[in-house]
Amino acid sequence: MSDNERVDLPEEEKLIEEKQVVKEVAQNQVSQQSENLSGKYLTFALGQEEYGIEILKVREIIGMMGITSVPQAPHEVKGVINLRGKVIPVIDLRLKFGMEEIEHTPETCIIVVTIDEVMMGVIIDRVNEVLDIPADKIEPPPSMGASVNIEFILGIGKVDNSVKMLLNVDTILGNELTLV
Repeated sequence: MSDNERVDLPEEEKLIEEKQVVKEVAQNQVSQQSENLSGKYLTFALGQEEYGIEILKVREIIGMMGITSVPQAPHEVKGVINLRGKVIPVIDLRLKFGMEEIEHTPETCIIVVTIDEVMMGVIIDRVNEVLDIPADKIEPPPSMGASVNIEFILGIGKVDNSVKMLLNVDTILGNELTLV
């Protein structure tokens, strides 16, 4: 072994200490992020999966209504609606998530959310309830590998024996803001 390949024992100890510090910092960041995520979430379903969005992002929930198509819009953009004189783009969240399109039911509705002071509608299968989820019941999104984009997930809410995928509406709908 040459001199430049040899690592002194004190350097190994320094590396171990540095790794421990990095681990503690990461744990503190996760803990702080969970604290910031605690609060009220409007929960809803797409198929059998349950999701939640921060209640402060929700402007209102409306029943399905006539949607005017927008030419050459992405597949998930269903069009626009006129809500009390305001034109609001509407996105089908099933299509945005790569799920199959289904027929609307009486429970299908539009959640109107506000992103950067812009209102947008999101079509979902059904609204469930508003839940107050404490920080200790929210975990960071699991790493799913490089091929799976999880940046739209704020965290995983553990409620009773189920999980709610807590969504980052800003990230999910951010690209759609160019339509407005």
